[in-house]
Amino acid sequence: MTSDAVRRVRSGSPWEESFGSARAVAAGDRVLVAGTTAFKGDVLYGEGDPYEQAKVAFTGAIEALGEFGLDAGSVIRTRMYLTHMRDVEAVGRAHKEIFGPVRPAATLLVVEGFVDPRILVEVEVEAFRGAVDP
Repeated sequence: MTSDAVRRVRSGSPWEESFGSARAVAAGDRVLVAGTTAFKGDVLYGEGDPYEQAKVAFTGAIEALGEFGLDAGSVIRTRMYLTHMRDVEAVGRAHKEIFGPVRPAATLLVVEGFVDPRILVEVEVEAFRGAVDP
């Protein structure tokens, strides 16, 4: 794969600059979206609400896919990171509302914490260009 087959987009997140990363990277037929939280700029949406944070985070990840002409229907894999086991049902409900018809491969992990203790959920998505329904 040549370097021109890889395209990167940035969201302007301060972590992208300080870590040297991109919001999303397209390489061939795959598009990978980096960990996404419910932060938009300096504002955390859904503070204290894991369901709302998950919806905002997934929406942000899908917006990144839009930079490549993709949407939720192109998602083939999701990863959800939570800080509390008690939030599994709420985050799962948000996932199902967004991806229920798509049914991507999904992973859910409970982790120690995030860079900001108010973050309850972080998500990643992977998409396939050319994904079709069976």
